[in-house]
Amino acid sequence: MLNKDQIAQRIAKEVQNGQYINLGIGIPTLVANYIPDDLEVVLQSENGLLGIGPFPTEDKIDPDLINAGKQTITMVKGSALFSSAESFSMIRGGHVHLTILGAMEVSETGDIANWKIPGKMVKGMGGAMDLVASAENIIVAMQHCSKDGQPKLLKNCSLPITGIRCVKKIVTDLAVLEVLPEGGFKLLERAPGVSVEEIKQKTEGRLVVEGEIPEMVFD
Repeated sequence: MLNKDQIAQRIAKEVQNGQYINLGIGIPTLVANYIPDDLEVVLQSENGLLGIGPFPTEDKIDPDLINAGKQTITMVKGSALFSSAESFSMIRGGHVHLTILGAMEVSETGDIANWKIPGKMVKGMGGAMDLVASAENIIVAMQHCSKDGQPKLLKNCSLPITGIRCVKKIVTDLAVLEVLPEGGFKLLERAPGVSVEEIKQKTEGRLVVEGEIPEMVFD
């Protein structure tokens, strides 16, 4: 079973050279720490930042530099600061190649629910709906099950939907899965020590297993 940093490390392997990438709140922000040095990518935050670096060490913290989740960040050479209105123009204009988001639920058709649990106070949706409607590719970082052991990869989402048929790939603490165009979660990799049978038991939506499923490899 993977911890949050390992989920982020595995997602970083999906990053391609030259991409503009938006990192959502939570586990996705950790991806900035694991992007390979030989790749040139630009990390974007909807509060008005382009060119985010790894999280700062204690002696490098600047309280005026924060991401959309109010975490302190670093900026790489050539970074830019601007208004959130301009940031959302980039997003809505289709200039973000990859969006990495957290989720509470994902359906077997790629629907995502990641902003509200009915009855609980929330400040608002933030930029999630714009991101899922505009990005070319969406990868979700999430726990496979809830704290009480209920599956979060479902036939249909039970929580309010953020976006429909938009998720392409999911990395959980148990597995890497692709959302198939015809519906269903195709199992690509499993976490070290996790069996295919355990993943089957903890996935409500249709799970497609073809051949031997390799364990994830970490450097």
